[in-house]
Amino acid sequence: MVLNELGARINGALQALSKAPVIDDKALDALLREICGALLEADVNVRLVQQLRMNVKKKVSMEELASSTSKRKVIQTAVFEELCGLVDPGVEPWAPRKGKQNIVMFVGLQGSGKTTSCTKLALYYKRKGMKVGLVCADTFRAGAFDQLKQNASRAHIPYYGSYTEADPVQIAMEGVSQFKKDKFDLIIVDTSGRHKQEVELFAEMEQIAAAVKPDNTIFVMDGTIGQAADSQARAFKESVDIGSIIITKMDGHAKGGGAISAVAATGSPIVFIGTGEHMHDLDKFSARPFISKMLGMGDITGLVETVQDLQLDKNEDMMKNIAKGVFTLKDMRDQLQNIMKMGPLSKIMGMMPGISPDMMKGFDADESTKKLRSYMCIFDSMTEAELTSDGKMFDDEKRLHRVAKGSGVRVVEIQALLHQHRQFGQLVKKMGGPNGMLGKMNPSAMQQMAKNPGAMNPAMLKQMGGMGGMQKMIQQMGGMGGVQNMMKQMMGGGGMPNMGSMQEMMSQMMGGGGMPGMGGMPGMGGRR
Repeated sequence: MVLNELGARINGALQALSKAPVIDDKALDALLREICGALLEADVNVRLVQQLRMNVKKKVSMEELASSTSKRKVIQTAVFEELCGLVDPGVEPWAPRKGKQNIVMFVGLQGSGKTTSCTKLALYYKRKGMKVGLVCADTFRAGAFDQLKQNASRAHIPYYGSYTEADPVQIAMEGVSQFKKDKFDLIIVDTSGRHKQEVELFAEMEQIAAAVKPDNTIFVMDGTIGQAADSQARAFKESVDIGSIIITKMDGHAKGGGAISAVAATGSPIVFIGTGEHMHDLDKFSARPFISKMLGMGDITGLVETVQDLQLDKNEDMMKNIAKGVFTLKDMRDQLQNIMKMGPLSKIMGMMPGISPDMMKGFDADESTKKLRSYMCIFDSMTEAELTSDGKMFDDEKRLHRVAKGSGVRVVEIQALLHQHRQFGQLVKKMGGPNGMLGKMNPSAMQQMAKNPGAMNPAMLKQMGGMGGMQKMIQQMGGMGGVQNMMKQMMGGGGMPNMGSMQEMMSQMMGGGGMPGMGGMPGMGGRR
């Protein structure tokens, strides 16, 4: 993942400061030298790096700070705030509103990933309940309309384009007009890629903008562009009103800091980052969670929002079962389906505090996904009576062999699934009933979190035991083998999530009340 190395170096420098016997100007200079060197190597603009160094020095006054503990805290806070400032221009990002016709135009260089990002964004807002349409106004690149057509069809999103019309302005006008007539909430216009030296293409971009009058123009920036980001971003900003930025290809090994420098060049906020080729590989961007995640401190807000989007609390049958302390095979199937909707488990694990990118090495998300799919086949081969049971009827070997034959798996795999189900069922018994954890929930705190995913205030963090408490939970989950052992535990050795371990950590994170907006339901759910 882009910037993992940068995050590791900055985090290492901050940890070295924590271990330093004396905190003085010399220690501060050493810290800033390491951080600034790491930023420059990541292709962050030198002017921005110099500004960060000056700002930290201004905020930290060694003479006014008495104890070493105060100095460490002030320095770490100042560094964190300045890192956030690199990717946050202080401008509220534009967002479409349901029930209103919103028009968005995509612009950027050739090969930056505009067309793919258009579809990803369309799918993102479709999942939010909006009626979304795509318009292909790229007549310059051969195959552009075919690409958008294929992507849109795969995501089941309406699209508009033409094989015969050569004027992109005309296509954009017709497409927007058609979708407006059909009362679409969000209309996304894809345009040709262009370079600042291509004067005619820049004029064409201005004409499209004048014709469709977009509510927001999104500049798509390739995460591998390096130092050229600044000049290109400024050129686009001078021609059209750039309102937002999407940075793509953040899943590669490029330095990525150059693209982040585009924030300063345009004065526009980053709204999403592309983290892969699949349709779900588009992450909503927020400066503080991004820096926090980069430094291995997790992204609680993103994790809570991911769970909330599933609206898991609408599964009334499961809620009733869990309240009684009952957990059926069907409940387990529904939970695993929620995990599959989330996408790669590695992405969700990266949101958890205390789990740094290095800890994820060796975790095979693809293999885990395959295992989950095989379990879905097992569930599909069960009868309704078997699904709504506690699994004890599978003591009958004939049932095991019948399901194994129907699902195309070995009997031992079904036995592994049943073992995981029994473990999770034991946890549900502890949670359900009048004396369970559900009965001890703090409803007001949970409602606050459900309404506002960003409401992880100091009091809630205190309930979690602070970051030290989180680290302790992770160590307990991992046992003597550390986090790698924890990952094996969660995937049940063979790729199957250990829902009990996952929920134990999540319930502690949320003050013992389960996940927000879920009515205390065990398990995580997720978004694909």
